[in-house]
Order: sequence, then C-alpha cells, then structure tokens
Amino acid sequence: MHRVASAGNTSSSVRPRKEKRLTYVLSDGDDSKHCAGVNCLAVLKSNAAAACDYLFTGSRDGTLKKWELTENGATCSSTFESHVDWVNDAVVIGGNTLVSCSSDTTVKAWNCLSDGTCLRTLRQHSDYVTCLAAADKNSNIVASGGLGGEVFIWDLETAVAPQSKSSDATEDDRSNGVSGSESSLPVTSLRPVNSSNSISLHTTQSQGCVPIAAKGHKESVYALAMNENGSLLVSGGTEKVVRVWDPRTGSKTMKLRGHTDNIRALLLDSTGRFCLSGSSDSMIRLWDLGQQRCIHSYAVHTDSVWTLASTPTFSHVYSGGRDLSLYLTDLATRESVLLCTKEHPILQLALHDDGIWVATADSSVHKLPAEGHNPQKVFQRGGSFLAGNLSFSRARVSLEGSTPVPIYREPSFSIPGTAGIVQHEILNNRRHVLTKDTAGMVKLWEITRGIVIENYGEVSFEKKKEELFEMVSIPAWFTVDTRLGNLAIHLETPQCFSAEMYSADLNISGKPEDDKVNLAQETIKGLLAYWLTKRRQRFGSQASGNVEVQSGKDVSSRSIVSRVDVDGNAENDSIVYPPFEFSVAAPPSIITEGSQGGPWRKKITDLDGNEDEKDFPWWVLDCVLNNRLPPKENTKCSFYLQPCEGSTIQILTQGKLSAPRILRIHKVVNYVVEKMVLDKPLDNMNSDGMFPGLGGGQLPFPAAGGDGSFRSGVKAWQKLKPSIEILCNNQVLSPDMSLATVRTYIWKKPEDLVLNYRLVQGR
Repeated sequence: MHRVASAGNTSSSVRPRKEKRLTYVLSDGDDSKHCAGVNCLAVLKSNAAAACDYLFTGSRDGTLKKWELTENGATCSSTFESHVDWVNDAVVIGGNTLVSCSSDTTVKAWNCLSDGTCLRTLRQHSDYVTCLAAADKNSNIVASGGLGGEVFIWDLETAVAPQSKSSDATEDDRSNGVSGSESSLPVTSLRPVNSSNSISLHTTQSQGCVPIAAKGHKESVYALAMNENGSLLVSGGTEKVVRVWDPRTGSKTMKLRGHTDNIRALLLDSTGRFCLSGSSDSMIRLWDLGQQRCIHSYAVHTDSVWTLASTPTFSHVYSGGRDLSLYLTDLATRESVLLCTKEHPILQLALHDDGIWVATADSSVHKLPAEGHNPQKVFQRGGSFLAGNLSFSRARVSLEGSTPVPIYREPSFSIPGTAGIVQHEILNNRRHVLTKDTAGMVKLWEITRGIVIENYGEVSFEKKKEELFEMVSIPAWFTVDTRLGNLAIHLETPQCFSAEMYSADLNISGKPEDDKVNLAQETIKGLLAYWLTKRRQRFGSQASGNVEVQSGKDVSSRSIVSRVDVDGNAENDSIVYPPFEFSVAAPPSIITEGSQGGPWRKKITDLDGNEDEKDFPWWVLDCVLNNRLPPKENTKCSFYLQPCEGSTIQILTQGKLSAPRILRIHKVVNYVVEKMVLDKPLDNMNSDGMFPGLGGGQLPFPAAGGDGSFRSGVKAWQKLKPSIEILCNNQVLSPDMSLATVRTYIWKKPEDLVLNYRLVQGR
C-alpha cells in the first residue's frame, strides 16, 4: 500500500483502435462427433468395388467430418477444421474435392482423400455464404450464394492450382482449418475490395481465380442448383422468385414467379428442363423451364420446406423442413406418403443407394430406407394421400385430424452426435463457467485449463448457479458464447489483462505467495505452449524472448519494459503453471487472425511453430515471446483507514491509502498491527496491553509488491501483538476478502472505500 494524491486520472483519453482478438473453443465430448446441428450432407461414391463410400457432414459447430460407410456402420476418419463459423453447405466435385461454405463468409476447397487438407480459401462474399451448387459432369465449376445477394461461379481448377508462396494455398498449409464464432470475428476485412470481382485475399491470391458474378439479386440468396453439365444455374431467396442464369457468362435468362415466401430449396433435372423449388410458403413447385412456367404445385407440408432430394429419374421428390416431417411425393400422380417425423427441423437430405440420409438441427444424422431406385415400393405400404395444389388445402387436412401416419418409426441407422451447450453463466471467480447442454446436463468448466471439473448431471441450472455463488470481485477479463455448441472464450486486449490473482490463491507451488499472476497472460502461454515448443525446435533459442513484433504502430511508442529484459530469464517466463495447463488429449481450438489472410481455426496441437504476425494478433505474440503486456489501467483501490468510533487506539495515517484491488483484508490487519507495534515503544503500552494515542513518525507500508508482510523487527514483539479486526459499514470483514470484493459487496458506493479498525473484544 502507498499513499496517493486525489488528483484524477491524467492518462490519454484517445480511444485506441480495436485490435483483433484471440478465441479458444473448448470441447468436452468425443471429437469424432458433431456437437451442434448438421446443416449439410454430401455423399462420395467409390469407383472401386472394394473401397467404401464416404459421407461428409457439415455442422453448426464449424467443422466438417468424413465418415467411412460400411455395412456395419460409419466411422469418422477425419475432421476438416478451418471454418470459424457455421458450415452451411457442402458439395463433392470431381471425386476428390470437397467444397464448403460458411457463415464466416468464405468458400473452402478441401482434398477429400486427405485428413483435412484445405486447398484454398475464397473470400469474395460480403456476408454469410448459405448455399452451393455443382455440376456432376463438369468437375471444375461450383456456384456459391449468400445473404449479401451475391452469386459467384468459380472455376475450381484454377482456384486450387498450386500458388506462389504468398498465396492462399500457402496460407492454408500454415493455418489449415477454418471455424469460429460469427459474433466474435469482424467480417469487414473480408469484403470485396472493389467491383472488379478480385478476391480480397493477399494481394497475389486473386491471380487466376476471379469468379464470374451473376448479378441481379437485390436480397439474400438461400438456394442454388445446377444441371449436370454446368450450362444452367437456378437461384432463389427472399425475393420469392426463381432466377435462371447461364453460369458461363453470369447472364440472366429468365425469372419465375409463383411462390409467396422465401425460396429455400432448388433442384434441376439432369437435362436442365425441369426445376423443383421448395419454399417457406410450405409449397413445392415443379417448373418447366422450356415453357417458363409452373406446371404443378404440391401442398404436402404444413410449414416451410427447407430441403429437397429427387430420385435419379426425377420422378419422385423427397422433401423435409420446419414441420419435422419427411415426405415422398410422386410428381406425376401427386401421391404423397409420410416417411417419418423427427424431433427437430429437417435441414438437408442426401440419397445414398436405397437409403436417404437425413440431417436435422440435432447433432446426429440418420439413415432411412428410401427405395430410391424403386420408390413405388414405399407407396405399396399404404398410408398415402393426394397432395393438393393450394397451401391451405394441406393445412385444412391437418386440422381435420387426418394427419398421415409415418411409415418408419425408427431410422435404419444413426450416426450419433454429442449434446451442445445451450446455456452458460460466468461465475464470480472468473475462472469457472457453469453450462447446460441439450441433454440437460449441468457442468462446471475451468476455462484456464479448458476442462470440466464437475459434472452435476441433470439438475436445476439456476439452483446450481446460486449454490456456487461466491462473494468475490474479479474484473471481467474474457467473454463467452456458445454459438458453435461449445464454449468459445474470447480474449481482447487490453481488457483481458485486467485480472490478477496471488500465486497462493492459485496454489502455485514454488512461487512466492505474494507474486501476482495475470490470468490472461498465463492462459495464453498455456494455450500456445505446444506452439512455442515447436517454434523452438524450428528456430532454436531465438524463438522466444525479445522478438520485435510490429503492431501496426510504432512498437517503441509503447512504454513497456519486457520482463525478459528485466529478469534475464526467458526460460522461466515460458513456464506453464498447473492452473493453466491445457489437455493435449482433448486440445482446444484457436480462432484468430493476424495481419494477412483472414480468420482461421486450428487445434493447438496442430500448430507447427511457423505461425507468426501474419497469423496471430501482434499483442498475443508480444505476450508469449516477449512476456510483454499492454499498459495497465489503474489496478489500485483507494481507501481511508480510520479507527472505529469510540476506539481507544489510533495509528497515524496521512489521508488516502492505495493498494492492489486483490489485496486481502488480513494484509490490512498486518499493516495496522505493524504501525501500532513499531510506532509505539513497549513502555508506552498501558496496563491493559493496548497501544493508546497516536504514534510517532510515519511508517510507509512495506514494499514486496505493495502488500508485503511485517518488518523483521516485529518478531521480538510477537507475544505482544494485538488482535485487530477490520470493518466496513459496521460489518466485520473476513480476512480472506479482497479490497475489490469489499468495495463491490459491502461498501457499494462510488466514493473511496472507508475501512475501520478496532481491537478484538476480549483479547
């Protein structure tokens, strides 16, 4: 503690520019399973007789997974991690390339046959990319559409060709994987630079990969489809019209009106003559593009139609959507049958041999018998009805109680997912987060280690939150969201460096108990410990300590002295203490971005040590390599220390005192006792053993971080040490309380804290 003047804060009031943030995503479940809704499906048929087929699933957890399909089941063979937000659609083209799109505004091309190698990231879209379309017999062409109203047609042969060292192929070798929280990552850096359709990647990354823009949509695009040779493209969205394009030029050929709400699903037959559309108006429409008109409409669903899949001959259509129902409809006879009902809205369908894969807003994927090659077998089981041609006709039938009975009660096969987190609460100690998942399980996480420390099972979240309440006050140094079904912890400078604790409170052995530990700094060091080890293996001892990191402004203008310079012990500074050790068995993923290439996502154990300021925010590297933190805001707490009313003892204090916010009350007790013992000689003590009156000269509070212990001279007086208690607002304070806690929960006023001291009665 030291005395401070009462002058106001004189620091500059200029708002600093917002720096890029560091996010880490924690996982408690099986990494081979999705933990959020599955938005898209893609089947890759094997050409070889002995080889297995593959199913690709893209999820709201930001990842894609490749499943080996055998007669006995499905095995997750690899996870494609690179998107930083929901994966919205995926298509397989050419038998060896998977293309995905995401709410992170990117389109990515992957090597299907790899363990997750991202070949190229395309950043042309200005908003969420919602849908893709590919040509079965033209393996080079893929179209993408999104909420920005843009439709782009890409030549993937050019897009995934080997690039120069500064290209995106190199970027994705370095930062392979893309996933992340939409709310946590700015999209401004991803917007097209100008109207020339050049991709806004590194300056050289757009060379040879300029998409054709199909311009005409004024609103969001939700659905695309392409015929098998890539000569025809259809699109639909919130404008309620089906637009038809020539994808070779991006020119419009026609516009089809009829739907009364958002168009969510489109299909083209192999010739490009017929088009099927599904809409939020609950209708399915069949269009003859040659006649440029709707020739049939089908009132099958009672709510939005979100996905369509047709038999190879385009004679029957499978449809699913918001009403949780999967139907099969004969396009010629209008006969429909309810195949099944699910517990969650149906998001996408994919035919596979004689079955159909069904993806829902749940993390599991199911397969049903579909008789895709002979759908009439399904109708022979009975229960069919004739689809009306007006939406209210289906609704009326439903209201009359003649709802069809589903043919299949259970799927023939399921790929289970894990429960995603839907509710969370950051506890007052700012190290623990309480969560509840879709299965109702309540768990307690320690976010500085990334693990679940307690699984309470199915209990009341609110009651457990009350039970775990602690009267402690620690600054909010991180934020949390659960958009991806997992805990995503966001760190932003300089706010994240505001929280400190004493090493004794963290049970760090071998470290002086009064050493202050910065929670964010140690957490970042724990996250990047694997990366730092790899970096040292590559670059030797120069990999850490005194590395100059450019921040976009003159680094020397920051008046920060590196602790490496001060201590001369870089190895010591890279030690990861036990409360900050992350598991390598279930490693968290990092989502961040540096000065180039846009946001990326990777597991901490997949970092190779080559990542630098092009990949990481400068302040993260400054923290890990140089042990350097940004200038701190005031972490002190000002207070007055006065005797209780009527007290027989007093010590001399000159006005306001100041101490770290984390200082414990027992240190204030020590201060009072030390002042009494050292300021008054023994012969001045009265017969009751009390120290009356004011002392002599002023004794500064001992150093040792501003809150040290007694001077060595006190030891001679140990038997005479008076017993003191500290009060605030007439409430006796626990010795373990910090000044910040007292101010928040006991004082509760904006004015400077006032503490009172007195001798403990009867001592």
